[in-house]
Amino acid sequence: MSIGQGVGPAPAIADLHAQKLRAEQAIKGGASWFLWIGLLSIVNSVIGLAGGGVHFIVGLGVTQVVDALAHQVGGSGIVLDIIINGFVVGIFVLFWKFAGKGQSWAFITGMALYALDGVLLLAFKDIFSVAFHAYALYRIYNGMKVLPILHQIEASLAPANAPIVPR
Repeated sequence: MSIGQGVGPAPAIADLHAQKLRAEQAIKGGASWFLWIGLLSIVNSVIGLAGGGVHFIVGLGVTQVVDALAHQVGGSGIVLDIIINGFVVGIFVLFWKFAGKGQSWAFITGMALYALDGVLLLAFKDIFSVAFHAYALYRIYNGMKVLPILHQIEASLAPANAPIVPR
């Protein structure tokens, strides 16, 4: 028996496991942008309601519009602001959760809504926020484009007789 005989497939499987981990990290990295977008939108809303004149460019334009309208209405507007912006941010948190689990619908839907939000900001001529939206969309897309690679790796790792289990 020579050295290394009988260990041929092990390095290939170890490589596949390492590739799977890297793919999962890339997907989670792309998905994490949804969480940051949501969280910084909340911070923007708090700053806006407190009368501050600054905002994070990564936040959502729609929450800024809701903040401005709520500020004009007064006390009852603040309650509606919290409810509406909480709902919008909650949607982005859900995109983060499901995209991080490899659900392509969450990536696609979240990116589409964030792109529409960028168009809204473009209407207000907030060029820095629009540019950041484009960058964030690029980073989210980089996570999404790894999904087919992950599925291919998972199929390679599955035994031939393994039952098919939904994700």
